Amino acid sequence: MSTHHQENGNAHPDAQWQLDRIVAELRASRAGSQQSRKEKGVHEMPSREAVRAILEGLFAVLFPAHFGRPDLSDEGVDYFVGQTLDRTLRELHVQVQRELQFEARHRDEHGSTRSGAFDLTRDFAARLPNVRAMLEKDIHAAYQGDPAAKSIEEVRFCYPGITAVTHHRLAHELYRLGAPLLARIVAELAHSATGIDIHPGAQIGESFFIDHGTGVVIGETAVIGKRVRLYQAVTLGAKRVPASEDNGTLIKGIARHPIVEDDVVIYAGATILGRITIGHGSTIGGNVWITCDVPPDSRVTQALSRSDAFDDGGGI
Repeated sequence: MSTHHQENGNAHPDAQWQLDRIVAELRASRAGSQQSRKEKGVHEMPSREAVRAILEGLFAVLFPAHFGRPDLSDEGVDYFVGQTLDRTLRELHVQVQRELQFEARHRDEHGSTRSGAFDLTRDFAARLPNVRAMLEKDIHAAYQGDPAAKSIEEVRFCYPGITAVTHHRLAHELYRLGAPLLARIVAELAHSATGIDIHPGAQIGESFFIDHGTGVVIGETAVIGKRVRLYQAVTLGAKRVPASEDNGTLIKGIARHPIVEDDVVIYAGATILGRITIGHGSTIGGNVWITCDVPPDSRVTQALSRSDAFDDGGGI
């Protein structure tokens, strides 16, 4: 009878799963990192769920008629925006303070951290009108660039490229202001929701459109001009990153991703690597692999991408 109970999962949990041994091994695995945290001082990390709620508030502030309350009147919009923005910025301030405290570690900077968190949050709020203006241009670029789009509202609500770019424009401001961890959380929330991976450090000009979007990757130091259009599975990545001679760690912060100038179209599956320049007005065909500069007004196909010759008049 006892054997029957064990086979059906009724045995003592420790006997069944060997919990004592596993718990002890996990404790031993944590020992090094716990000691390091004690030495540096433990601070609470920013919360992904809190950031998710902050993003919902920011979406409602930027587009109250679409992501705010459904019963808003013309007279009530400003009140709603002000009230929502105040609540959202208070929540953001807490998360910024957590990041700054985490970065400060054991240094006695708690006073300056609180002040710095307030200043950063205030500066972020001041940039929201410009973010909204940029997003309006992105949305119109998507509507004009996709023959399947039936309305601006459809683009705003349904297009994963717009969702990802909205997250990116907010994340990029946090990144520039000195909250890279929060910025990365914002970017990863967009990545998990859309399949589009844009590092918050990437610089992207106005009227940017990602069509379909799944599998797009844009690296940290990429620079993208105005009126650029990308399709699914495009990669703007690094070709080679040098390692430190001291410990073999990859050297961080160097410019290693492409520069894409104005009015460039990059079709599905194209891979563009390294700190190279795609000249303005160029069209990059599907599934090409490019690791050298492309002159302005070029048209690159798979055959051409295998050599260093570029067609200045042919089509894809």
